Amino acid sequence: MRLIFFMLMIALSINVQAQTKQLSLEDFVTNSTFRPATIDGINSMNDGLHFTSLVDGKQIVQYHYKTGEQVAVLFDLNMLKDKPINSISAYTFSNDEQRILLESNKKSIYRHSYTANFHVWDQYTQTLYSVSDYGPQQVASLSPDGERIAFVRDNNIYIKTLRFGTELQVTADGEKNKIINGVPDWVYEEEFSFNKALEWSPDSKQLAYIKFDESEVTEFSFPLYKGEMPEKTDYQLYPGEYTYKYPKAGQANAKVSVHVYDVKTRTTLAMNTGSTDYIPKITWTPTGNDLAIFRLNRFQNELDLLYANPYTGDIRTIINEKNKRYIDEQFLAQFTYLDDGEHFVVMSERDGWSHLYLYKNTGFMVKQITSGKFDVTDFYGYDHKNKLFYYQAAKKSPLQREVYAVSFDGKKESNLSAKAGTNKALFSNSFLYFLNYFSSHQQPLTVTVHDAKGKQLRVLEDNQALRDKLAEYQITSREFISFNNSEGFELNGYLIKPSNFDPNRKYPVVMTQYSGPNSQEVLDEWLFDWHSYLASQGYLIACFDPRGTAARGEDFRKASYLQLGKLEADDQVEAAKYLASLPYTDGNKIAIWGWSYGGFITALSLNKGGEVFRAGVAVAPVTNWRFYDTVYTERFMRTPQQNPDGYDDNSPINNVDQIKGRLLLIHGTADDNVHVQNTHEYAEALVQAGIPFDMQVYTNRNHSIYGGKTRLHLFRQIIHHFDTYLK
Repeated sequence: MRLIFFMLMIALSINVQAQTKQLSLEDFVTNSTFRPATIDGINSMNDGLHFTSLVDGKQIVQYHYKTGEQVAVLFDLNMLKDKPINSISAYTFSNDEQRILLESNKKSIYRHSYTANFHVWDQYTQTLYSVSDYGPQQVASLSPDGERIAFVRDNNIYIKTLRFGTELQVTADGEKNKIINGVPDWVYEEEFSFNKALEWSPDSKQLAYIKFDESEVTEFSFPLYKGEMPEKTDYQLYPGEYTYKYPKAGQANAKVSVHVYDVKTRTTLAMNTGSTDYIPKITWTPTGNDLAIFRLNRFQNELDLLYANPYTGDIRTIINEKNKRYIDEQFLAQFTYLDDGEHFVVMSERDGWSHLYLYKNTGFMVKQITSGKFDVTDFYGYDHKNKLFYYQAAKKSPLQREVYAVSFDGKKESNLSAKAGTNKALFSNSFLYFLNYFSSHQQPLTVTVHDAKGKQLRVLEDNQALRDKLAEYQITSREFISFNNSEGFELNGYLIKPSNFDPNRKYPVVMTQYSGPNSQEVLDEWLFDWHSYLASQGYLIACFDPRGTAARGEDFRKASYLQLGKLEADDQVEAAKYLASLPYTDGNKIAIWGWSYGGFITALSLNKGGEVFRAGVAVAPVTNWRFYDTVYTERFMRTPQQNPDGYDDNSPINNVDQIKGRLLLIHGTADDNVHVQNTHEYAEALVQAGIPFDMQVYTNRNHSIYGGKTRLHLFRQIIHHFDTYLK
């Protein structure tokens, strides 16, 4: 009996230990121990009954939506004898699905742009073609008939004809830091979120593109501290330099123009777009008779949809959208022509909420598709056969997302997502099926297949392996909370309590936030990041979305207009005071941190909060909006010439005198987005004000500050800062 008892005690001890593994910082920063599995590289096939998936970067496999049965392997890199590529990062089908454009050796330029080596796999001949042998390409695009590929190299456009293997140069004026053809300049890419500025006509006979003339845009340079030396030394005696065009608030932008190249005649015609500030999008109408051009004024509060005749260049205005503050970028992102060839859908805030509107191609508004005091957050498309619109919305709560279908007449609407949390749909071409990507604050990502009515057919990924792994650790899930600020606005937040939480103890608090316009950090979706490690070290983690953030209507979302930082920082200070009132927090040990816009709010909150904050960490912060780019800054602030007080009154550089908490400033020297200038100028203001602070600069690192062991070092520095001033 004693032996049996002894063995049971050992087994129990082992079991308890197995369930109490300790989290490490490396789990989150370098090892991706808890990264959820997903299903990506998905493409619906033309029949709407099958989809393809990229498997291990080697195979493109065809599956049946309904049964999950593997139907065919459409491309297998392993089967090629001579392999010009090692793996595939993305792929695109021609319209008839006989040719597949393959992407490999991807190398990033900025946030969205990159070069790559593109190849075409012909399924009929079982032949692999190289798109070009003269250097990496950008934005390679198959013509609808699958016969040609347009791409950009060194700021010029080329067309490869697959039948003859010829490569034709379309433009010849491309020049670094001067003229760009077919791809956007830095600020368009960053703020209008696209990397391709060329489009084939539906009949493959014409190629439209945007030309960017950066000649009058001021250059910005930053040093590079590592490079090859002729004597093979491991340092650079005289640092190199990276120079590019970066238009800062109030300064000159690139001049943009739209052109159409005729493949047969090899001639190019400029479209008569008139007085133009921004052209953030071009696309062909379904018939190909017109080129749709979106023209946006510099204030970004008036947008025209223009139709251009590709043979004459003449234009006519189809719709004109205005807003008393600014037009949300979702108007452009969600613009969709319907398959009937007669209508398009836009997302507008004209009634104070983000909703869908249906137009005839002539510009006549047919109807408002969705309505109510909630925001539509994505448009999936229209099923012409069953007369149903599909969309995503934050209808039940701003913290959640559901997938809906609504009939053309608006009389029938159904919620296709059964679970409360965050649902994202990926529909088949026929709208017979969709993949639902679901997660919540308690459940990791689950990918399921559903029919058009929302019935679940099967599970593609349930992340059971991750859930089993999490069961071995003692962790706490997020808890959602809210409070009303002094102006009566309810602010949503969440807490991550320390492991072995004791309500009778008082814990130091670390507030995390981003706070940028139309962003959202407090969302009912799976999030298990380094903050959970921080909580395991005895900190209470808190996050609040202030005024100016998403999914609560236009007035809440645009409250920060012309005064970025003012209300957001006020709300973060009030959130800190609310946290200090809780019985299990130590009100004398509260810190706040953030990255980019979150770094900006951290710096401003430290000054506004005074004694409220014991410490703060600002990573890659904007410290004066005069230093940031035109498109983003002027969307929310107009120009410094028009709104000087809005820029200066809420600049951290001008607000340092009340800082009591110990600040850690972090920045990368090669940040092309938020220049390290922001941190250097802010640091000088702190020095002159006699404010003690700490600073960490990372050599040759961009806005994301990663590479090698950089991220691990960065988070260790942040944790050391909190340990020093909060414990």
